[in-house]
Amino acid sequence: MTTTVIREKLHDLINTADDEHVKAVYSIFEDQLGEKYDHWDDENFVKEIEKRIDDFESGKVKGTLWEEVRRKARERLAAKIETPELL
Repeated sequence: MTTTVIREKLHDLINTADDEHVKAVYSIFEDQLGEKYDHWDDENFVKEIEKRIDDFESGKVKGTLWEEVRRKARERLAAKIETPELL
């Protein structure tokens, strides 16, 4: 596929994509554009963070230490490696 065709496809994608996809594509190139996407300007992101804080502070959700998250991830990865059909 030529660069010209790729550019045309990218233009079509950007012109027709939903907001989530546009933001995802933008995030790939933001360093080259000299701007940084600020998640705090994203209303949905802020609402989700506030919900998670409220859930944690109310005791609805208990936190997990980073070490525990890493341990569980390593265990699950090891289990998948032992049973490659799950990969």
